[in-house]
Amino acid sequence: MEVILLEDIFNLGEKNDIVIVKNGYGRNFLIPQKKAILAIPSEKKVVLEAKKQRLFREEKIKDKAMGIADRLKSFKIKIGAKTSSTGKIFGSVNTIQIADVIARKGFEIDRKKIKIKDEDNIKSVGKYTAEIKLHKEVIVELDFEVVSE
Repeated sequence: MEVILLEDIFNLGEKNDIVIVKNGYGRNFLIPQKKAILAIPSEKKVVLEAKKQRLFREEKIKDKAMGIADRLKSFKIKIGAKTSSTGKIFGSVNTIQIADVIARKGFEIDRKKIKIKDEDNIKSVGKYTAEIKLHKEVIVELDFEVVSE
């Protein structure tokens, strides 16, 4: 029996996949639980068209993220912080400050998509690297420097 999955099911498939299952499993579990529908030709066409449109939209989003990544790679970012005479920062530098500096350059990036490599918070002056996840397949590494104000 062919069914179209309405949600992700472990070891069977993902949402909108057309899969072949045993008759009893489909009729007695998947369809009554609203986890799948019967794969009739008209439903197959709808699902295939929706998949095609989703892939097209995702490709556009990925291309946009690639363009932003190319421009971000060329940026030189300096973040000023109040420091002691030994170079230790009063407080810390975190992803919020990085997101603010990037926003001033013209790119709105959510701070949750920024990860500072090897550390959570920066407590001293120096050069560091941050990873920015623009898309599930597009991750850009951004070098930045923390300087004393």
